Amino acid sequence: MVWIILALVGLIGGTIGSLMGLGGGIIVVPALLFLASYSILEITPQIAVGTSLVIMIGTGLSATIAYVKQKKVDYKSGLLFFCASGPGAVVGAWLNRLVDTEAFQLLFGVFILLMATVLFIRKYLKKRPYVKKRIEREYIDTEQNLYTYGYNILPALSVAFMVGMLSGLFGIGGGSLMVPAMVVLFHFPPHLAVATSMFMILLSAMVGSVSHMVLGNVNWLYVLALLPGAWLGGIAGAALNKRLTSEKLMIVFRLMLIVIALRLIYEGIV
Repeated sequence: MVWIILALVGLIGGTIGSLMGLGGGIIVVPALLFLASYSILEITPQIAVGTSLVIMIGTGLSATIAYVKQKKVDYKSGLLFFCASGPGAVVGAWLNRLVDTEAFQLLFGVFILLMATVLFIRKYLKKRPYVKKRIEREYIDTEQNLYTYGYNILPALSVAFMVGMLSGLFGIGGGSLMVPAMVVLFHFPPHLAVATSMFMILLSAMVGSVSHMVLGNVNWLYVLALLPGAWLGGIAGAALNKRLTSEKLMIVFRLMLIVIALRLIYEGIV
């Protein structure tokens, strides 16, 4: 029964993670901690994070392959962001050792709620005049909308480092921060932001998971149970993403973040 539950957690986490560009850890880590609170699993926050990062390699790979076929991945931006997010993931993995269960859940919940708030005010922030960037690109989506987006290198690398550090610390892949940052700060179109985020998450998860393996923070039996569902979920999420308009995608994203955040904050306080 436990294996079936874990397989479903992997499938749901992979699907939602791929659909929103989150990587799936934002579902998998809270789910593992929730199961542990009812003694269904024996797992610490550190093991939950390390196991989640390994799972995100599968989700990230399957989702990235699907998004590559849809021609939605900005490889150059993804690789540039990874140059900072990779080292950040290593730092986050080491910081993870210092956080206990209650503090972990509370901090995680507040962080996610903050990201949801940013997304709610995104449309107001985008009304500000577009500022010329050092790197600029154009993208035409399936609805034939033309987007101009770009960024200055140093601020972009700073954001990416923070994303990587939070990925290693919370085991979430960093997409819950990177997608809003790309949309709000760099004016990425939502679908391109999600796909590029998954590509970056794949690379960051590889680095972060190795750090957690060295620290002994990976339960390989749980990985075996979660991975098949996560792989299929990555493919399913990319397919669903293709069917949603940009605005619908952001609405689902915001609501999902709020529900998860409130649950984590409650668990951290009680």
